Amino acid sequence: MPLRALVVLLCLLAPIIQASDELQARLNRIYASDAFQLRRFGPARWIRGGAAFTTVEPSPSVDGADDLVEHDTNTGSRSVILSASQLKPGKDDKPLRIEDYSWDSDAKRLLIFTNSQKVWRSKSRGDYWLFERASGKLKKLGGDKPAKSLMFAKFSPDGSRVAWVSGNNLYVEELETGNIRALTSDGSDTLVNGTSDWVYEEELNVRDGFRWSPDGRNLAFLQFDSSGVQQFSLINNTDSLYPKVTNIPYPKAGTKNSAVRVGVVSVDGKAAGARWLAVPGDARENYVFRMEWMDGNRVTVAQLNRKQNKAVVYLGDAASGAVTPIFSDTDAAWVDVPENGVGLFEPRGFDWLNGRKSFVWLSERDEWRHAYSVPVNGKQPALLTPGDWDVEGVLAADPESRFLYFIASPGNATERYLYRVALDGASAPVRVTPEGRSGVHTYRVSPDCRWAFHTWSQFDRPPVTELISLPDHKTVRVLEENLKLRANAASVTEPAVEFLQVRVADGLTLDGWLLKPRNFDPAKKYPLIVHVYGEPAGTTVVNAWGGDGALFHRALAEDGYLIASFDNRGTPAPKGRAWRKAVYGAVGVLSAKEQTEAVYALARQRAYIDLNRVGVWGWSGGGSNTLNLMFRSPELFRVGVSVAPVPDQKLYDTIYQERYMGLPEENVEGYRMGSPINFAEGLRGKLLVVHGTGDDNVHQQGTEKLVNRLIELGKRFDYMAYPNRTHSISEGPGTSLHVRRLIAEYFERYLPAGAR
Repeated sequence: MPLRALVVLLCLLAPIIQASDELQARLNRIYASDAFQLRRFGPARWIRGGAAFTTVEPSPSVDGADDLVEHDTNTGSRSVILSASQLKPGKDDKPLRIEDYSWDSDAKRLLIFTNSQKVWRSKSRGDYWLFERASGKLKKLGGDKPAKSLMFAKFSPDGSRVAWVSGNNLYVEELETGNIRALTSDGSDTLVNGTSDWVYEEELNVRDGFRWSPDGRNLAFLQFDSSGVQQFSLINNTDSLYPKVTNIPYPKAGTKNSAVRVGVVSVDGKAAGARWLAVPGDARENYVFRMEWMDGNRVTVAQLNRKQNKAVVYLGDAASGAVTPIFSDTDAAWVDVPENGVGLFEPRGFDWLNGRKSFVWLSERDEWRHAYSVPVNGKQPALLTPGDWDVEGVLAADPESRFLYFIASPGNATERYLYRVALDGASAPVRVTPEGRSGVHTYRVSPDCRWAFHTWSQFDRPPVTELISLPDHKTVRVLEENLKLRANAASVTEPAVEFLQVRVADGLTLDGWLLKPRNFDPAKKYPLIVHVYGEPAGTTVVNAWGGDGALFHRALAEDGYLIASFDNRGTPAPKGRAWRKAVYGAVGVLSAKEQTEAVYALARQRAYIDLNRVGVWGWSGGGSNTLNLMFRSPELFRVGVSVAPVPDQKLYDTIYQERYMGLPEENVEGYRMGSPINFAEGLRGKLLVVHGTGDDNVHQQGTEKLVNRLIELGKRFDYMAYPNRTHSISEGPGTSLHVRRLIAEYFERYLPAGAR
């Protein structure tokens, strides 16, 4: 049989491998039932500074619809503000589904976001409806704009107008009259006003690209010019008689970025056109990662250079466009800037202090990620959180600028807790989360810093959300217990996960976790499957509920496998700058080395690990590291499943790849060494590569190049393509179950389970 025909035959074998009946039943329960469905609290919004909050809750009167409910924070009393029956645009219409919402400043008018559709990863385009609390009226915004075409609608400071984006142009709508004024008119496929391009959304979480001035007279906005950015084509072969092609401006490492600038436009039309802030530098060779009004006349702009090793904050005069630098931060590797907000209505700005005379900035200038108070007058920043430990993120500064609340975990990189520090430097930071509650704690603090929504989980403990008071951290009431999930999880989370540490070369210690089969016998040997990520965008060793992914690993463990994961250097664990930035210029090389060493170190600790039966799997960056481990350490890793990998780093986007690897022309050898495609000749074991053909993030292009390379080398492998699925490979009925079953079955076939 010709080699090419053999490869095709092997590719076709992947989906017909049959899992054991027990494993199939476990996977069906996880992915095809509601047994492990996570109930999330909200969406919730604080109103009146924190004296009350609103939530979307299932309606008792209309099946499948929601009510909007107000809760008094202190007393717990509740009242329905907007019932499902009031959400019917017409008498015979179905109630609108509240996907997200926002209030005006005094909680009298409400914007409802519904009928959404995806723009790349986020559902950021849809319809907006206005609800007036006093009259009970419901009105659709946007005039004659097409359905599902509005983005990021937000109230003016006085609540009389709403600005929104449609067709890459900015508009403002008068709520009393319904008059709509276009603030920009040059929007096109390549000129984008008020929103962003693909790479900004993915890597900087910048999508909502405009802000109201405090006096409501102007909008500051981002404009993206993507002309000259090369297009990547996604081909849909299955939805019509002939293929459909979607072109996305996607800048790959070393290629041209969009040109981005900051404009200010009058909402009353008193000033013709936009005034552009004279932020220095080539607009294509710098990134604007944050923008916010400081007052009615000045806009604060944060800029990164192309190599991302220098960040500068500017104050821009809205009238003249002149800018003044007020702060800069540099790093020999990259400046680690926090991403933007977590919701459609929550673009991240600056955490202001002392009546906007200073702002909070996280910096690694002293080798740890610390919070600094930065004066806007250009004076030196003041350290707020001294010590040999990292701040994970800033949550809030109280209105009187007495305390700063932040997340940290000085003693354990796998956990997260709430801390606060006095802003006058009079005392050391103190832990607010009570002792004895190990795990990961997240918070949504009220504007007055008297309350918070607190969610707590552990690896084997599904999340519970409660309302707490601050700063005493007392539980006021439970908001979401996930009782059904907790009951079902109790049946599959035995034996408990073991968090551990292993020592690798140079005396380094890596955190890890280990899952064992239910009837584990330490006198016998078991196969080991390593779940890997290993890149700077995330960690895997965290003591938090992992959802379907963790349950998938539990299903494999129950099948007779040991499952482990390790965080190598270069992952964003709170272990200091040196830990995180040791990977600079060597992504893929360091992770492959330390993941291999970790397995050998664990086997020295645990005699029950069978080093002749070791497998590895990962997704995205974890897919890339799976390839690296299969190619570079074939004597150890016998079976691998690589999902949506980046086989060649030159094929990924500018912001991510250049941040951690430098510019391709300046680090040619680093890009070569970090790309697994260049080491494919090392493959000796069984390899399955999985990719979605509609992946707009990590393009299937790289996997196809890898397939060609493996064919050229005469290597046997398996390959599964999911038509039109994105990076998550989740679209369409049955997809999530199918891909997990495929992975599990591959290990069952080639890495025999069970004790020996």
